[in-house]
Amino acid sequence: MIITDTHTHLYSDAFDVDREEMIQRAIDAGVSRFFIPAIDSTHTGHMLELKRNFPDHMFLMSGLHPTSVKDNYKEELLHVEQQLSQNKYYAIGEIGIDLYWDRSTLTIQQDAFRQQIKWAKSYKLPIVIHCREAFDEVFAILEEEKGDDLFGLFHCFTGTLEQAQQAISYNMKLGIGGVVTFKNGKIDKFLKEIDLKHIVLETDSPYLAPTPYRGKRNESVYILKVVEKLSDIYQVSEEDIAAITTQNSKAIFGI
Repeated sequence: MIITDTHTHLYSDAFDVDREEMIQRAIDAGVSRFFIPAIDSTHTGHMLELKRNFPDHMFLMSGLHPTSVKDNYKEELLHVEQQLSQNKYYAIGEIGIDLYWDRSTLTIQQDAFRQQIKWAKSYKLPIVIHCREAFDEVFAILEEEKGDDLFGLFHCFTGTLEQAQQAISYNMKLGIGGVVTFKNGKIDKFLKEIDLKHIVLETDSPYLAPTPYRGKRNESVYILKVVEKLSDIYQVSEEDIAAITTQNSKAIFGI
């Protein structure tokens, strides 16, 4: 059984004490494909080191996270552009809009999001969207940019059925992680109405650990709890969940 974690911050300092052992635990359990989202330039070196240490398992993204869009964001975008020309990346992400922490940066977040979408189209790469309290704002930009050359996934999807359908209409798959196991997560109530062909798995580790680990450090092996929950929701085997979602990830990332 091959399982793909489409979103995991394995370079996080939360893993500094046991990174290699934690990654090996996941690989031993069948989680053998890890897609690593970018945040800003301060993490690039650690991401490239991960790739060197686990060359057959790590697939990197380049991008500027919306909460890192500050006064120096144009310098940070220049770093993203340089990385795209210098190294192999499989997506531009995580990018998008986050209005939970700071609404005052909306205009520059929109600018950064648009610019990175244009690079994704130029490099024929998928985008990986971070959206927090900003569905309307994200959808407005996707509406502007929609077309056959726009595709990717909504990371950590926690919206409504209607928002899920709208995301899918823009050639996006839905990243489903630990939230689906939460009692108040809500998405488990309608997820069966979304065809499995639109779903990929993720952990967002070290964040959003699934039940029964909620509140603790998340790690990629815990994606097995997400597989278990989706198997129950869709009434298919865990092996089918793993196979279908991994195939969906290959359709997005091209590997």
